[in-house]
Amino acid sequence: MIRQVLFVCTGNICRSPLAEALLRRAVAERGLPVTVGSAGTGAWEGAPASEGAYLVALEHGLDLSAHRARLLSRDLVETSDLLLTMARHHRARVDELGGGGRVQVLGEYAGVPPADAEVGDPFGGDLEIYRETFRQLAQLIEAVAERLAAEAGSGDPR
Repeated sequence: MIRQVLFVCTGNICRSPLAEALLRRAVAERGLPVTVGSAGTGAWEGAPASEGAYLVALEHGLDLSAHRARLLSRDLVETSDLLLTMARHHRARVDELGGGGRVQVLGEYAGVPPADAEVGDPFGGDLEIYRETFRQLAQLIEAVAERLAAEAGSGDPR
């Protein structure tokens, strides 16, 4: 059973913190024993969530005020059961750190066709770009939560 999920993006200040907060809420609502975290392949350790991510999260009842960016490390990879990346190049970095068969692009894990599986980086965009990213993440995370719940119910060890 999946007990530790790690989301990976570039800076760990936009997409992955939003995905982390969304999945954290979804697993709590379902009573799943899953811990959720996030990290970035090029994160500036300790940086807060971007203003756009923070504001869009607040619009949806999520609080990113305590979020601090973490740089993806071999230790984080090794301690995660499932690593979900925002783009294919993030998956390649996770593989380099030993992710093996535990890493997938978020959209692919959620059942989206590979051509549409990546989540674009909203950094530097206006608030509407962040809202669109949030909407995309919310749909993907709902599918991920349903999959995790189904696997937990079936006893599937993945």
